[in-house]
Amino acid sequence: MSEDQNNLNHSTIPEFLTDILPPEERILKRPVAIIECFQEIPCNPCVDSCPQNAISIDEGINRIPQIDYDLCTGCTLCVPKCPGLAIFVVGVDKEDKTKGSVTIPYEFNDLPQIGEEVIGLNRQGKPVTPAVVKKVIVSKITDKTAVITLSLPSEFIHEVRFFKRQSSK
Repeated sequence: MSEDQNNLNHSTIPEFLTDILPPEERILKRPVAIIECFQEIPCNPCVDSCPQNAISIDEGINRIPQIDYDLCTGCTLCVPKCPGLAIFVVGVDKEDKTKGSVTIPYEFNDLPQIGEEVIGLNRQGKPVTPAVVKKVIVSKITDKTAVITLSLPSEFIHEVRFFKRQSSK
C-alpha cells in the first residue's frame, strides 16, 4: 500500500476508486456492492455477512476486502455490517439507463421517508444531485444500522455516498 493510501488523503481517495469499481457492463446487469475500504485493519464482518461468498479477504484478517462481482447479487446484507460504513450498493435501471440507485448505511435516529426528496452528497459532503428515498430497511439483521436506497441520475452512482435532508420532520 502506498504512503498516500496509508495517510488517507481525501484528495487521493478518488484515484483509488478506479481499481475497485466493477466494470460498467456488470453494473448494467444488476445492483452490485462496492467496498470503499482503504485501510488494512483487522475487520471482516462483510465477509461473514455475504450469503454468496462474494466478499473475501486474502492472507488474513488485516487485508482489504475484495468482491467477486460475478458472485455479488447486490442483496445489500453487507452494507449495514461494515463498521466503517464503507460499503455501498449501486445499480442502473434496466429500462431507463439514465436512472440509478445508491444504497447506503444510515446510523441516525430520524429516518427519512420513502418518497422524500433529498440532496445527494459526495465523499466530501458537497451537494451533487437531487435524489429521492426509494427504500428504507430497518430490521434486527441490520443491527440498528438502517439501509437507505436513493434513486438518482445514474451518472452520479459513483459520486453520491450520503444525503442531506431538505427539511427535518
